[in-house]
Amino acid sequence: MALKTTETPAAASSSASTAENSPGPLKTPPLLPISGCKPQDPVPLTADEQKKYDWLLAQARGWKEVPSKVEGKSGPLTDDEKFWLSRECIIRFLRATKMHEKDSEKRLLETLAWRREYGVDENLTPEHISPENETGKQIMAGFDKQGRPCHYLNPARQNTDPSPRQIQHLVYMVERVLDLMPPHQETLTLLINFKPGKNRGNTAPGINIGRECLHILQMHYPERLGRALIINGKPYFHHLAPYTDFFVNDLTYHPTFAVPWVVWGFFKLITPFIDPRTREKLHFNEDMTQFVPKEQLWTEYPGGEMAFEYEHETYWPALWKLCQERRAARREKWVKGGKHIGEYEDFMTGYSERGCVTAAGLETKEEASKEETKT
Repeated sequence: MALKTTETPAAASSSASTAENSPGPLKTPPLLPISGCKPQDPVPLTADEQKKYDWLLAQARGWKEVPSKVEGKSGPLTDDEKFWLSRECIIRFLRATKMHEKDSEKRLLETLAWRREYGVDENLTPEHISPENETGKQIMAGFDKQGRPCHYLNPARQNTDPSPRQIQHLVYMVERVLDLMPPHQETLTLLINFKPGKNRGNTAPGINIGRECLHILQMHYPERLGRALIINGKPYFHHLAPYTDFFVNDLTYHPTFAVPWVVWGFFKLITPFIDPRTREKLHFNEDMTQFVPKEQLWTEYPGGEMAFEYEHETYWPALWKLCQERRAARREKWVKGGKHIGEYEDFMTGYSERGCVTAAGLETKEEASKEETKT
């Protein structure tokens, strides 16, 4: 997606930093986690998992075309798609299919085709999405104690009627939160406040909107939720307790649960993110400062000390500029490393100098290129 501003990434960083340090409520995304908030190391692959990863990596490096049913969308991998196909991305899709390598390959190709057809990098511009977020119903603001970016969902601030753009809004904001991942982190923290809205009686998306959102999150953004912190929702969620332990994907709404559609809908939105291995990720009405440092927890949440005021004309362009800067920096590292499929995200973010070339024991980028050609 092209940068739609004449301001350079360095200037964007400078302006965002200035805004962050200005007196009064914060109106732009905080740039980094506070000192001491560090990501946990990822779980290393077993020998069998490494073998499956190596197979899938070889397949991806050998793909001649991304097939699509939409006319004009089939074609070879672009540089943007190769950049997206990091080592960690491939592993996330493997884990989402319980390490079934052929299912993972199918799903990766389907996601690449979907990203082309949906226009994730071309059609979802800040100008197009802007009306959906004029009230700040989704924001990225701060980081939790493991350095995860905090993605706030504020259903009470719903300002639009159901439409395809509501789905695009969700995709756009998830993409922006992923852009702001700090080094050595792959997951986000979702914070949801089910406080009733004052202006609109029904703050929920339509059922068709909800279903499409669920499909997109489940199929195309696996293994991305680190934690979900929910307030003002427990009176309804306790009816679902027998089901939440399994995080089943076929949970359906039933009126006897006495769960308002908005609560059930948001519950469904977050469950596709959650892998069954980490059922402790959902937290209802707990002390949020256990998980998010009070300095970066919004004052809308109990214990939070981060005064944040959503001012659309300030926040919206600042978010875009910051995301473009982060993405450009990662891409520059990727290009300098040889533009490899399967590049380490830690290498691209500058966390480590160990990239896929050095990890494979190859001495030069030329040897790595020859290895890719062989596969």
